[in-house]
Amino acid sequence: MAYKTVKGTYDMLPDRMIRFNMLSDLFRQFLNLYGYAEIKTPVFEYTGVFQKENDTSDMVTKEMYTFSPNGKDSLTLRPEGTAGVIRSFVENKMYGNLELPVKLGYIEEMFRHERPQKGRQRQFTQMGIECIGDKDPLIDAEVIALGYFYIKTLGLESVKVLINSLGDNESRLNYKNELIEYFKPHKDELCFDCQNRLEKNPLRILDCKIDSGSAVVAGAPKMKLSSESEKYFEQVKHYLDVMNIPYEVDDRLVRGLDYYTDTVFEVVSTNEASGSQATIFGGGRYDNLVEEMGGPSISGIGFAIGMERLMILCDAEEIFDIKNSIDAYVVNLNETKDYALGIAEELRNNSFTCEMDYYGRSLKAQFKSSERKNARFILIVGDDEIKDNVVTLKDTLTKAQETVKRDELVDRMDQLMEDYYE
Repeated sequence: MAYKTVKGTYDMLPDRMIRFNMLSDLFRQFLNLYGYAEIKTPVFEYTGVFQKENDTSDMVTKEMYTFSPNGKDSLTLRPEGTAGVIRSFVENKMYGNLELPVKLGYIEEMFRHERPQKGRQRQFTQMGIECIGDKDPLIDAEVIALGYFYIKTLGLESVKVLINSLGDNESRLNYKNELIEYFKPHKDELCFDCQNRLEKNPLRILDCKIDSGSAVVAGAPKMKLSSESEKYFEQVKHYLDVMNIPYEVDDRLVRGLDYYTDTVFEVVSTNEASGSQATIFGGGRYDNLVEEMGGPSISGIGFAIGMERLMILCDAEEIFDIKNSIDAYVVNLNETKDYALGIAEELRNNSFTCEMDYYGRSLKAQFKSSERKNARFILIVGDDEIKDNVVTLKDTLTKAQETVKRDELVDRMDQLMEDYYE
């Protein structure tokens, strides 16, 4: 039987892995620039880490892979990164051992049982950060800046920043009551999910995939922030202005998870290739999550970037100019494999990428392989080269060919590469 990948999963073949590693390597550089340390949490956690009382998010109510291996404990494959990081932060008492704020970053696999589509799979990778500790508008702005400048450094141009404030506990409670009173007469006009959300978390109605474009939702009242929340949000915008980060205030932006407070944000693509999946990354502040996990009453803020969606956008804007190449290919003639292998290993030990022929193919076939692998140097080894302890060196860029002593080969290749790029 020929097996195929499970629906919602995919193989990441070598050409995609090159792109994946480029994106993750650059993200790690930004983690370092902004003082974030990388963390890795388990692929599965106790379900309670992700599922909170009265949580109405689609991720929790519909999309989690939950199982019970012993019939007692309920475990869930990690659907998002924040909750697991906060669990680790609390369990390991990082709030007492490290200076606040604690800055943590991750590149992890996530799992959600949702309808697969372009840029959205059931197994996927997220890159994210969490800044936990002190609550300050400057931290909010800096978190947005890290993600924004990462995206801009990649070279993506068709992006914009959307921000909003969900207010403090007082603001949200007042707004929740106001929305309930507004939507009650229109309950029958809402989708089934939003009817259930009405009493528990009516803010989620505002970004419902089904009802968000309806006249009922469009006419919903807007949040009135408390004076303290308004001042906080104005300071966030001020610091974004200082860093020259353009943004738009979207008063319907609430994000998909129920634990967000105050600042929420998304960076979206305006490129047509993004289709309906326009969000590159998004996140927000959470004032209560650490305490709910059993930790102290401190705040945090973070975001997550979907790697698969990011790769689609990078391809659409032709960010990747990748041509697989090696430094050298050793062409060996007749029975010269031992000599060729010695050369290949010597080059590898000196940080040159190198391949050689294994099968004793014809000279023409080996030269074809060197072309397909885009080798900078072709090293030809035959009986005469072995006899004289030399190598025939061909530079594919300059087309020059020369004979080089075996013990001078590494230095000569170094010199040729330096001369070409000066």
